[in-house]
Amino acid sequence: MKLQNFFQLAFFALAILLFTGCKDDGPKEDNNTTTPSVYTEATDAATGRAAFRVAEGADGIGATSFTWTKDKVWILDGFVFVNDGQTLTIEAGTVIKGAPGTGESASALIVARGGKVIAEGTAAEPIIFTAEADKLDGSLETANGLWGGVIVLGKATVNTATGDGAIEGIPTSEARGIYGGTNDNDNSGVFRYISIRHGGSNIGANNEINGFTLGAVGAGTTVDYLEIFANQDDGVEWFGGTVNAKHLLVTACGDDSYDYDEGYRGKNQFVIAYQLTNDGDRGGEHDGGTDPEDGLPYALPTFYNATYVGRSESRIITFRDNAGGQYHNSIFVNFGKGIDIEFLGSGESSYKRFEADQLALKNNTFFNIGSRDASDMFTVEVVAGKEPAEAELAAARTAVTASFTANGNTVANLGIIRSNLVPNGNGGTTSTPSDSFFTNASYRGAIAPGATPWYAGWTATEALIR
Repeated sequence: MKLQNFFQLAFFALAILLFTGCKDDGPKEDNNTTTPSVYTEATDAATGRAAFRVAEGADGIGATSFTWTKDKVWILDGFVFVNDGQTLTIEAGTVIKGAPGTGESASALIVARGGKVIAEGTAAEPIIFTAEADKLDGSLETANGLWGGVIVLGKATVNTATGDGAIEGIPTSEARGIYGGTNDNDNSGVFRYISIRHGGSNIGANNEINGFTLGAVGAGTTVDYLEIFANQDDGVEWFGGTVNAKHLLVTACGDDSYDYDEGYRGKNQFVIAYQLTNDGDRGGEHDGGTDPEDGLPYALPTFYNATYVGRSESRIITFRDNAGGQYHNSIFVNFGKGIDIEFLGSGESSYKRFEADQLALKNNTFFNIGSRDASDMFTVEVVAGKEPAEAELAAARTAVTASFTANGNTVANLGIIRSNLVPNGNGGTTSTPSDSFFTNASYRGAIAPGATPWYAGWTATEALIR
C-alpha cells in the first residue's frame, strides 16, 4: 500500500513539473514550444496592449512557420524579412506596427523570394499595419513617413537586362532584396482585408519604400481588399510580375497612387485613388522598361472599374518608357491634366504600344479635367531634346484624340465629389471582360451606383470621405 501511494505521489509530481515546464506566454514556432530569439516581450506604448518586438536579422521570422496572433501587437524593429522557405501566418484582427526610423533605419515587413505570408483579414477584423505611435483612434490623421511599409518579392518575370533587380527602399547589399525569375505563377501568399497606414521612407533619389511594393510577384498570389492610407511616397508600386488584385484603395499619398515598371502584366479591378487637396502627384505613373526601355515582356496590365479623384492640379496618368496598359469602365474626376502618352517619333515610346492596340482607354467617364475639352483628356507628350517632327506629332495627337471618342469615352458628371465616391448612374456603355478573373460589372467606376462603398467598416479612408 505504501509503495502504491509512493507511485501515485511521484506521478502527481511529474504531472505538475510537466505542466509548469510547458507554461510559456511567449510566441511559439508553429508545432513547437520554443520562443525564437527575434521576439522580445514588450508593451505597446500607444495603446497599452501587450506586444512583442520583432528584431531584424538573418533568421527572418525565426522559424520555418510562425503565426502572429491578434491578442498581441507586433512591433517591427528594422527590416524584418520572411526568408526563403518561411511562412508567416497573420491572424485576422492583428495589428502590426513599425518602429520609427528613416532610410536604412526604417522598419518594414519584407517577404523575400520563396517566402510566403498568409494574411487573411475580414471586414470585421482587418489586419492593420501602422506606425508605432498610432493610437488607432484617428489622431494621426494623414501623417506619413512614420515607418517603412510592406514589400513582397517574387520569382515572376521582369524586363530588366539581367532578368532580376534589387528592390527600392532597402540597401542593395541586402541579398534578400533581389526579385525576379521565370515563374509567372509564383505564389507569395494571401493578402486580404489589409490596411497599411502612415508609412513611407526614402534612402535616396528614386529609392523609396512605398505603401505596398510588389517586385516580380506572381499570379499565384492573392491580393483582395487592400488599403494604403497616408503613405509618404507611392501607394502601390509593381516592378514587373503578374500578380492580380481586386478592391485596391490608395488614399492621401504623397506621390503617385499607382506606379508600375519593368514589365508588369497583372489584372486589377475595383481600384480607387483619392488625393488630398494639397498633396499627391499622378493617379498613375505607368512606366515600361528602364534597362532597356524596349525590354520584354512589355508592361501591359489591365484595369477595370477604377475611380480616380485628383487634387485639381495633378495629372491623371502618364504612360512612358514603352509602357502599355488598358483602362475600362472607369471614372476620372478633378485633375488638372488628363492622360498622356510619351511620343518619341521613331524611338521606342509608349505611343508604339498605342499603335499596337496595347494601350487603350475604353468606356471611361471624365469630369472636371483641365480645360474640359476632349482633346485635353487623352493626348501625347514629347520629351525635351527628343521632339519628333511637327507633322508626326500632329498626326499622333489626332489619332489619340480620335480614339477617345471612338472607344466610348465621355465627359460627364456622375456625381463623384470629394465627399462621395458613389456614382449616380451607370455612366453609359461598358466593356465586357473576356478574362474570367474579372467580374462583369455593368457600370463605370469602382463602386456600383447607389451601393455602400466596399471600403466601409474596415478602412482609415472611411473617416476621411464621409
